[in-house]
Amino acid sequence: QVQLVESGGGLVQAGGSLRLSCAASGRTLSSWSMGWFRQAPGKEREFVAALTWSESNADYSTVYADSVKARFTISRDNAKNTVYLQMNSLKPEDTALYYCAAANRPTVRALLRTSAWYDYWGQGTQVTVSS
Repeated sequence: QVQLVESGGGLVQAGGSLRLSCAASGRTLSSWSMGWFRQAPGKEREFVAALTWSESNADYSTVYADSVKARFTISRDNAKNTVYLQMNSLKPEDTALYYCAAANRPTVRALLRTSAWYDYWGQGTQVTVSS
C-alpha cells in the first residue's frame, strides 16, 4: 500500500516562498502521476499542479492551474520517490490545506486536473499567507 507524507507547509508573508514535499512510501515507479490539490475553508478542493510521464516526449509533462502558473513549479525526485511544489510570489488567496495525490499510471494532461482520478492522497499540509 502506498502512503503519501506531506511536509513544508507553514506561515509566510505575501510575496514569500514555500516548498512543499510529498514523499511516497513503498515502491513507486517513475511512470506514476503525481499532483497537488488545495482546499480552503468553505471551498471545494481545487487542482493546483501535476506531472505525468509523456511517452511522445520521453519526459515528464506538467500542468498548472491558471491561478498558480508562472508562480508555482512542480517537480519530482525519482530516487527519493518525492514530489515537490515550489511556491513563489505567494498571495493570501493561496491560503489552503494542500494535498498531494498519486496514481500508478501516466495519463493525458487534462485528466490530471480531476481529483477523482487519483488513487492515493496525503493528509495535507497547511499553507497560510498573511497580508
